[in-house]
Amino acid sequence: MEPSPSLEILAREPEGFSLWTGPPFSNGQLRVKLERVPCTSAIFSEDGSRILVIKSDSSVGIYDCHSSAEIRSFEVPNILAATLSPRGTYLQTFQKSSSPQEKNLILWKIETGSAVYQLFQKNMSKATWPSIRLSSDESVACRLATNEIQFFDAGDFSKGIIHRLRLPGIAVFELSKMPASHVAAFVPESKGIPASVQLFACGEESQAQPLARRSFFRCSSVQLSWNYGSTGLLVVAQSDVDKTNQSYYGESKLNYLTTDGTHAGLVPLRKEGPVHDVQWSATGSTFAVIYGFMPAKATIFDKKCNPILELGTGPYNTIRWNPKGKFLCLAGFGNLPGDMTFWDYEEKKLIGTTKAEWSVTSEWSPDGRYFMTATTAPRLQVDNGVKIFLHNGSLYFTKMFTKLYQAEWKPEAPERFGDIAELAKSVDSLKIDGTKLEGAKSSQTSTKISNSNPPAQKPAPYRPPHAKSVAAAQAELFGGVTSAEETSKNASRNKKRREKQREKKAAEAANGMDAVLSYLYPLVAKASTSSVEIYFNPFELFLQSSRGFSVSHLAARYYHVDLYVFVDSDSLVVTLGVDLPLLTVLGEV
Repeated sequence: MEPSPSLEILAREPEGFSLWTGPPFSNGQLRVKLERVPCTSAIFSEDGSRILVIKSDSSVGIYDCHSSAEIRSFEVPNILAATLSPRGTYLQTFQKSSSPQEKNLILWKIETGSAVYQLFQKNMSKATWPSIRLSSDESVACRLATNEIQFFDAGDFSKGIIHRLRLPGIAVFELSKMPASHVAAFVPESKGIPASVQLFACGEESQAQPLARRSFFRCSSVQLSWNYGSTGLLVVAQSDVDKTNQSYYGESKLNYLTTDGTHAGLVPLRKEGPVHDVQWSATGSTFAVIYGFMPAKATIFDKKCNPILELGTGPYNTIRWNPKGKFLCLAGFGNLPGDMTFWDYEEKKLIGTTKAEWSVTSEWSPDGRYFMTATTAPRLQVDNGVKIFLHNGSLYFTKMFTKLYQAEWKPEAPERFGDIAELAKSVDSLKIDGTKLEGAKSSQTSTKISNSNPPAQKPAPYRPPHAKSVAAAQAELFGGVTSAEETSKNASRNKKRREKQREKKAAEAANGMDAVLSYLYPLVAKASTSSVEIYFNPFELFLQSSRGFSVSHLAARYYHVDLYVFVDSDSLVVTLGVDLPLLTVLGEV
């Protein structure tokens, strides 16, 4: 049997990118396979065979991942975007154009370095790039044009357009992955006609009628996701306006269409709210959805849209399936605190929980053993770094950077690695003490959970940001203990600072207490000859007397206390105002 390939990680800093070998890391030290190469962008091909490196605004280099050597260089003036075909056969570039006569979209064959197809394209957007789409096996090539999809011979682009799929108003399309047998097209709403998503076969003879169709009202954009096997398509239909006024961000609905026409409708979600994320498993037979208002709900469905596993609720908006389809990670990144839960899908059980705050990107390793999160610029300019977790959420490796732009695994075919059960055993044998580099700082304490019969922890209830500040204020005034698991380094520092401030102010108040008492006792003595006891602290004061004196309720603020004392007597009423910690006593007798 062919040995499993080693894992590799690409990390790009301001000075350029480098390649690491591993994990696992021997003695906790990473091995550098390729020293830093100056660049402004670095992109793997889908199969991980080559790396595209943009060195400047006019120079593009192609590196072979096996030898780590540059195999081809292209001079492309005023380059704005570039990408590789899935198998690294072609390079596609888009340049700034000065006139329609200048063909600014070029498809290059890397082996020969020659341009095989050129055309003029007025503009480019993230939704429409790359302009020429190739299937994972590079057997089908197509391009979105005005009111049509154009198809090419992927082996010989010199033939030009070999056939067209006419579809007036088409705005977005998605080619199925493996096999590349179908294409999905989205036509926005126009002149009272509802928006629609239609499925077509890629063959010229079978494109006369759509295989499936789904119409949407109040739909401004869609996300299209094909499964492995090209039998089903998930469509997240997004509307900019929520007519129920429950969400500022509009509303979204999840739809499911099959190429055999047996299903074309909504996925039955059991909680109101937006669709945060939806992902197919590696096998293409199941998909997971995070949906609903926070705390969001997570459910796994089969290909017939039947719920087969409920994953509970929590502050989640991200799903990541293990490439082998065995493990699943639910996470809350972006504006959420970074909670992560790891599930064993085959065993239907929770195997670990942890946290990766401020993560921008996250992905499983190709062999399914590790889960990497990265905090990168320009999204976040501080605390940039990489964290690698084991499949159960235990922290395995941490490395911090002054500034990090990109961190990702080198793609590999999952079938090139061993069975997931064997991988899990090898992971269990690893020492997972949170291995780190020398000088590397870790802001995360790993939560170690036993692989055998782990405790099922109840997810913490979601608390919006404004509620967190209220809870902190209440804890400061009336005493409260914040869970160590929920307290970050900054929060701990702020808590210690507040405690010191409270101690200082309490000392100031105690030093000035004599002034308050010296004023209170003579006033009370005029109304009573009985003994009087006064109890004082920064938040409470009680005046007790056998003659029935009463004290009003204390109104407390963070650093300001207003106290009014009313002494009832047949012949005397005393009114006091005490302002602490300034200890200014105002009285009227």
